[in-house]
Amino acid sequence: MHPTFEMRALSLAAATLAMAGATVLTGCGGSAAAPEVNTLPAGVTDLGAKAYRATATGAASTAAGQDLLTAGLGKSGLVSTALPTLTAYADPANPTADELRRNAIQSNYRGLVDNTANGGFGVLYGPNIDLGGKDTRGEGLVPGLEYVGVLDDGSGRKRVTMAVQVPDSFDTSAPCVVVGPSSGSRGVYGAIGSAADWGLKRGCAVALTDAGKGMGLYDLGDDTVHRFDGTRATRTVAGTLSNFAANITDAVRTAYNAAYPNRVALKQVHSQINPEKDWGTDTLSAAAYALYVLNQQYAPVAAGSTTGKALRFTAANTLVIAASVSNGGAAVLRAAEQDTTGLIDGVVAGEPSAQPSSTTGYGVQVGGIPVAAYGKSLMDYFTIANLYQPCAALATTAALTEVSIYNYIGLTGQTTTATNRCTQLAAKGLVTGATTAEQATAALAKLRAAGWTSDNDTMHNAHYALGNAVIISMMYTNAYGRASVVDNLCGMSAAAVVAGAPAAMSVNAKAASFATGNGTVNGTPATVIYNDSVGGAKAWNLGVSPSSGVADFSLDAALCQRALFTGADTVTGTALTTTSVPTKAQSDAVRAGVAEVLLNGNLRGKPTLMLAGRSDALLPINHSERAYAAYNRLVEGTASKLSYIEVTNAQHFDSFNAFSGFDTRFVPLHGYFVQAMNAMYANLKSGTALPPSQVVRTTVRGGTPGAAPAITAANVPVISAAPVAGDVIGFSGTSINLPN
Repeated sequence: MHPTFEMRALSLAAATLAMAGATVLTGCGGSAAAPEVNTLPAGVTDLGAKAYRATATGAASTAAGQDLLTAGLGKSGLVSTALPTLTAYADPANPTADELRRNAIQSNYRGLVDNTANGGFGVLYGPNIDLGGKDTRGEGLVPGLEYVGVLDDGSGRKRVTMAVQVPDSFDTSAPCVVVGPSSGSRGVYGAIGSAADWGLKRGCAVALTDAGKGMGLYDLGDDTVHRFDGTRATRTVAGTLSNFAANITDAVRTAYNAAYPNRVALKQVHSQINPEKDWGTDTLSAAAYALYVLNQQYAPVAAGSTTGKALRFTAANTLVIAASVSNGGAAVLRAAEQDTTGLIDGVVAGEPSAQPSSTTGYGVQVGGIPVAAYGKSLMDYFTIANLYQPCAALATTAALTEVSIYNYIGLTGQTTTATNRCTQLAAKGLVTGATTAEQATAALAKLRAAGWTSDNDTMHNAHYALGNAVIISMMYTNAYGRASVVDNLCGMSAAAVVAGAPAAMSVNAKAASFATGNGTVNGTPATVIYNDSVGGAKAWNLGVSPSSGVADFSLDAALCQRALFTGADTVTGTALTTTSVPTKAQSDAVRAGVAEVLLNGNLRGKPTLMLAGRSDALLPINHSERAYAAYNRLVEGTASKLSYIEVTNAQHFDSFNAFSGFDTRFVPLHGYFVQAMNAMYANLKSGTALPPSQVVRTTVRGGTPGAAPAITAANVPVISAAPVAGDVIGFSGTSINLPN
């Protein structure tokens, strides 16, 4: 258990006196031992520090023109009024490490927030907005130092990137660290717009990590990789600076290239180590690396040493908050559960993929009524979504008027293929109905029965059109099953696409991929390929299933991925065997991988704030936040210090809110993350009580799709310290009970 903040100050003062040569009394009058020497955490290699001390926007293509938070771009370089583009490179085929850092920060910051002024950027949140919500910070640049380290397990394959940012405003007399594992599958800057934005403004050091994910793009054709700084080289030239390369021999690579040309491998998908199982320990390692950095930067040479630094900053005297969103939110929850040494003081988890390891002994109710399903694992509900979403999106109650988003054509432009999916689901006995309308209604009912809510109905179109269910089903079956890139699990691979077919990735796209990609197979720069499509390999959305002979969004692959999770043929229910497709061994591997990543619900009494948007259709709240809050209460009982905040009219991707139709219907969740961070800091520093679990009721902007009025503070009321009875989230026995 960590001491209070006041005791921390005494501990820090004692450490300072000890390093100055004073005698520190301990216990019954003995003298303290000489300070230990600062050493790197186990498995970490320090790649050194770089100064990013720009205080005004300007030449952001060099380190001298960059800062920690905005890479020298400032608020003006991050805001957008249209589809955002990244800053140009001097040589697009050979961008420099500094240029790639600039653009990676630009794209990652934008990826987490609605970066339009009408949506709140630069008005309610953003680099220019201080932690009190005021526009006082100009362009919002934060000068300082950035250390980069790499964590490995000795195999040369783990390759976790960490970046510790130390702002010039860091207060050595009141040290604090914010640990931010990346959201989604993003790289090391994947929490720049959430954890880093808050932490740097507070004057804390920020420890970022990709937690074994990120843009490790390996091209099997030319044997090239990303270095940790984003530049590309052959695997041989990159050497120990390689972020990721598939664990295959040159002979295997050559044979695979001949059969499946132009394919690529991605770090999270094809590392064959199931990196998600280590998200918690990777987060803890990043926190430990941050303490190492602070001691290297500010501690004097240790007594009795000629060069080694003393331990001025430790977990006992430094405030440590683990905070992030989405997969990063899952990582900080897992870190808290695994923190046996008391390194972390508090946790803020925004819209986490919180997968409880049990659904027994607790329940989830809304308005006193049990929900249809809760606590499913991510692999369970995504393989369900992958089957039914495109058909369900044709149901009347799921109608969506948006046609496109981020260059993707919505399902309203692919009605024929979605109709084919409905027809084939019916032919296989997976939905009922003689007409497309009846089949779509039945598919939507399947999703509702599986735990999605009516708040999610109109999001199924956009999510499937963007390929979210396809991407996650492909990525995570490979990751959980520790499949090699050459296994082509369920007939799927990854490649750039030209005219709907796999093609060589352009030189410029590959060179820029560290900055443009988010670690997934979302089309930038690689797309999910259905190798087994009739007529030859095609992008997933054009795939023609062998069992149907029609374009049905690669249904046979979706059936296969569902079978990997269930262990049985999706159509017949027959148990998988050594000769079935997929095989029992493949399914066993995937199921074992899933079991490795489930959360145990024990936050060890740490103060925790968990946030979710009620309209989140990507990570349905019945399976994640609601279930985890109930499970935590079952495990920790009255010792739990978890508060759960559920926000109406908020969904998973704030960045969607910049687009037509989303702008009128949804509010940003990011502002509530900032509020939660402020509340956690006040709790840890001053003992201010965390806000109780509650529903925050927001007001949408409304208006005309594509031209919604500007958001104001009235749309997004603050989290209440004393919510009215009708907004309180409580418990009925062992079931969490949420107000309607």
